[in-house]
Amino acid sequence: QVQLVESGGGLVQAGGSLRLSCAVSVSIERIYLLGWFRQAMDNQREFVATASSDGISNYLDSVKGRFTISRDNAKNMVYLSMDNLEPEDTNVYSCYAVQDGTPYWGQGTRVTVSS
Repeated sequence: QVQLVESGGGLVQAGGSLRLSCAVSVSIERIYLLGWFRQAMDNQREFVATASSDGISNYLDSVKGRFTISRDNAKNMVYLSMDNLEPEDTNVYSCYAVQDGTPYWGQGTRVTVSS
């Protein structure tokens, strides 16, 4: 069982920055894939960014160049640094992990970007 607890959301003006944090309850060295998702218009989860344990990161096209995902193995943390935020980034961002083929999700942290 993997538990994920997000923090760092809030209200920011367009063009501003936030850093989301996700505390993972197990050693993330054992977890191949960690990431961040948000809710799409059809209420499905929308991939934002993922980072694998072998150093491969992937991003949603609309956040490339603005968001950066990182893993801290020593602290069992995953971060999403978000720069140049846009009102369209307003959403609830959830942390994601896959261990032994099982997906896990956090409760999410809300990000609101005002224009």
